[in-house]
Amino acid sequence: MNVVLWIAQGILALGFIYSGWLKAFQYEVAKSSWTWVSDVPKDLVFFIGLAELLGAIGLILPQATKIVPILVPIAAAGLAAIVLFGAVFHMMRGEYREIVVNIIFLAFALFVAIGRLKWMQS
Repeated sequence: MNVVLWIAQGILALGFIYSGWLKAFQYEVAKSSWTWVSDVPKDLVFFIGLAELLGAIGLILPQATKIVPILVPIAAAGLAAIVLFGAVFHMMRGEYREIVVNIIFLAFALFVAIGRLKWMQS
C-alpha cells in the first residue's frame, strides 16, 4: 500500500506542479489554456497557483525526509479542498468537461489523505 500511495502522491504532485506553475508564473499561458482564468482576478489565479505548488511540495517532502510526515495528509486534504472548490466553480459556470479532471484529482487527493493517515496509525 505504501508504494501505491507514493505513486498517487507523485501523480498528484506532478499535476499540481504543472497547473500551479502555469497559474502562478505563466499567467498568459494559463489564460490561453483555461478560459476561466480571464474571468478571475489575476491575484486570485496567482494565489491558487501558489497554493497548488506548496501543496505539491507538501505531498512529497515531509514523507521523503521523514520530517513531520503528518503534513502529507494535511497537504492532500488542502489540495482536495482546492479541487472541490474548483469543481463547484466550474459547475456554476456550466463547464462540465472541466469537472472530470477535478473529480479525478479529488479522488487521488482523498485517497492520499486517508491512506497516509491510516498508514501512520498502523
